[in-house]
Amino acid sequence: MKILLDRIPTLLAWVRRYPGLVAAFGFCSGLASFLLVERQANLAKVLGVVLLASWLWLMLENLLREHIARRFGFELPIPLLRYATQMIHQESLFFVLPFFFITTTWNSGQLLFSGLLAVAALISITDPLYYRWLAGRRWLLLMFHSLALFAVMLTALPIIFHLSTPQSYRVALVLTTLLTLPSLPGLIGFVGWRRVVALAALPLILGAGGWLARTWVPPATLWLNDVAVTTEFDGAQRSPGRSIERISPAQLSAGGLYAYTAINAPRGLNERIYHVWRHDGREVDRIALDIQGGRKEGYRAWSHKQNFPAEAQGRWQVQVLTEAGQLIGVLRFDVADAPGT
Repeated sequence: MKILLDRIPTLLAWVRRYPGLVAAFGFCSGLASFLLVERQANLAKVLGVVLLASWLWLMLENLLREHIARRFGFELPIPLLRYATQMIHQESLFFVLPFFFITTTWNSGQLLFSGLLAVAALISITDPLYYRWLAGRRWLLLMFHSLALFAVMLTALPIIFHLSTPQSYRVALVLTTLLTLPSLPGLIGFVGWRRVVALAALPLILGAGGWLARTWVPPATLWLNDVAVTTEFDGAQRSPGRSIERISPAQLSAGGLYAYTAINAPRGLNERIYHVWRHDGREVDRIALDIQGGRKEGYRAWSHKQNFPAEAQGRWQVQVLTEAGQLIGVLRFDVADAPGT
């Protein structure tokens, strides 16, 4: 053990000399997990378990440091622990980036969450920002910590435990909130009854905020392979007709419209999703689809809407949502009179 610990400074010096190695390894392992989760799920599980185990070290580092001091008679230096924390942040954030980048609907509010992850990843590899701006502000470091842990759980839980998207989101939110509790007392400077109220309210605020923001968080293991808004659909072949972007009110009233979506779910799909039809931003219909299965080309699901309002002109959307309200994708079309009519 002593020999191994003596080699740690040499290893750290080598990693510091090439600071992009940890980030590159994290990104490559995340991309490999994303690509291999369909054919080699066991490898993705191993990577996910290792990543979650690293978070156990992160949460218990002070206790482990004290235990090592009692057991072996020396203390691990604080800079070493801080650097280990930074490497875990780098590995975690760059690991999850491929999952969220591929599943993000970029012309929606999900841009904010995935963009925040990208900014956090860049901060984790930029020492002046990480140590001077982030690590020196404990409340900011806690938020950074929680964001990385939340993203890791959203990615790892469906892979390891085959949880559905709503289950994964709820478990990730609850665990992230609970794991931040030990850090909260150190953030509150005042005493007395206000301290008690703050300690009770902060977890509720964190949990409620995370739940309200769920529509901005991409489902890390679900994405759309193929979509179509069409007037024709072959039910026997589960094949849509030509996709349209514009339709006249007369054509719309003749036979309605089909919204077709092929949802890719490498670990399989067993949950309820919704096709939410919106007219100029206002929800006019919500169609539930109970789906099971998973295939390389995506699980094919569709809804057929025939009852449109009398004044249907305008911009329409069909949002594909999980039961927890996370956005999988959006289909768009316009209803307008044909030119010359």
